[in-house]
Amino acid sequence: MKIPAHARSERILRQRDGVSCGPAVAVVAGARLDPAYAAVLSDGRRFADEQRRVHAAVNRLWPRRLGLTPAGMTHALSAHRPYRWRLFRGKSDDLADVAGALASGVPVAMLIGNLIPRHWVLLTGVRGDDFRCYEPSSGSELPCGVDAIRHGRLEGLGFPRPFAFALPR
Repeated sequence: MKIPAHARSERILRQRDGVSCGPAVAVVAGARLDPAYAAVLSDGRRFADEQRRVHAAVNRLWPRRLGLTPAGMTHALSAHRPYRWRLFRGKSDDLADVAGALASGVPVAMLIGNLIPRHWVLLTGVRGDDFRCYEPSSGSELPCGVDAIRHGRLEGLGFPRPFAFALPR
């Protein structure tokens, strides 16, 4: 599923608060994986309500104010298709598993930060040498260079360095 044009223009696909980037990413990924589930994106209120529901469902023991763990993200995504998570492997990471998933139309969640992991974004597709990336605090879909990921020089996503990926099994 593409992010609907009306949703992009109205910015209804924004995370609802400062700790809901993970749930927002999980909801958008779920909508891309499951057309029936995509109905939750019909308006900003339903999108925010679904973020709340997902956050409560996967963060039973982890404090909500600390966001969503990689295990929580894979749990949320696995409601639609089996997912696993893996750590970023540094400059030598060929990202072949990420590129392969995206080329087959399956989104990949990426946990980014500075010194510590702090923010989830969703890689949504491949265009040339770039991945497409949904950034939940702005609700925008932006280009994300493969080399920028490898070298920890991400721009426009709030943080420069990848830490982990949630990938399909």
